[in-house]
Amino acid sequence: MQTLTVALGDRSYPIHIGSNLLDRAELFVPHLAGRQVAIVTNETVAPLYLERIKAVFADRQVATIVLPDGESYKNWETLQLIFDGLLKARHDRRTTVVALGGGVIGDMAGFAAACYQRGVDFIQVPTTLLSQVDSSVGGKTGINHPLGKNMVGAFYQPKAVLIDVTVLGSLPPRELSAGLAEVIKYGLICDAPFLDWLEANMGGLRALDENLLVQAIERSCSAKARVVGTDERESGIRATLNLGHTFGHAIETHMGYGVWLHGEAVSAGTVMALQMSAGLGWISEAERDRGIRLLRDAGLPVVPPLEMSAKDFLEHMVVDKKVLDGRMRLVLLKGMGEAVVTDAFERRILDETLETDYQALVARLDQRAQ
Repeated sequence: MQTLTVALGDRSYPIHIGSNLLDRAELFVPHLAGRQVAIVTNETVAPLYLERIKAVFADRQVATIVLPDGESYKNWETLQLIFDGLLKARHDRRTTVVALGGGVIGDMAGFAAACYQRGVDFIQVPTTLLSQVDSSVGGKTGINHPLGKNMVGAFYQPKAVLIDVTVLGSLPPRELSAGLAEVIKYGLICDAPFLDWLEANMGGLRALDENLLVQAIERSCSAKARVVGTDERESGIRATLNLGHTFGHAIETHMGYGVWLHGEAVSAGTVMALQMSAGLGWISEAERDRGIRLLRDAGLPVVPPLEMSAKDFLEHMVVDKKVLDGRMRLVLLKGMGEAVVTDAFERRILDETLETDYQALVARLDQRAQ
């Protein structure tokens, strides 16, 4: 087992990464304030892992709250089901909420914990690769709004994160690939040597080699922990973690939450960020193409939805959380492994990025490879 620390003073917490961690009570018990535990999960994860994790809390008063599965349920109505479960079980301020599931469950359970009786403890037990390397770490919690993704929420840190790589064996290949989009992101924004490692080991990661998965998750979480420890509330460098997300969130909102998986939308959005960075002359076309190939090798889409126009993108991008004083800010690359958050770009370059024929771009990339 690998253990990292998110350094936030008296709110610091561990990230445990390894195999078969769900049954290890000693990893949970130190973070329980009282006798009550509320496990929040969904209809897909519950049949697989709920009984195992309930056994860890056999000597506690346990409530289980099983939500419908999917990004389309990340809303006020579903959030109320968590509050209903906590109140019906008469859980008090010393309860601990355990988020057992992917990013949707982690975000909603964390937001509920931030709000219930003005704040109770919670533990993240992420069960998808995407949530293991991204959403479970850093304290971003919240729900979607019809006009924008993750626009309602709170910064609220967990007491611990337990990442069990064995649960990834139950993931559909599409979900695994979606998580790899966030893994690749870390190489692009702050760890260029990681890109070499990913190119060499992508096949093993997609084949669920547990040793490789632990290495990739540990490296990704280390990068995020460093950033969060420096900028918890995203006033500066933390925003670079959103490479591809402004374009990607526009895809998710326009297409309908859950039609494209978050990682799929981020992948297509990252291609757009790579294209814009190349258009600004900040990275070369060869570096752009390298990023596109790596995303595609991970089994991810690299062409945005053909039915989305430049106007469609702009309508959603103007409500992005990085917009300040009416100015759109984007995460772009100054080089491979060097991201910046900037509004210092010509509108012409953004328009050209949105109007690019990405099908033709990828076709040319293939022709050059032959």
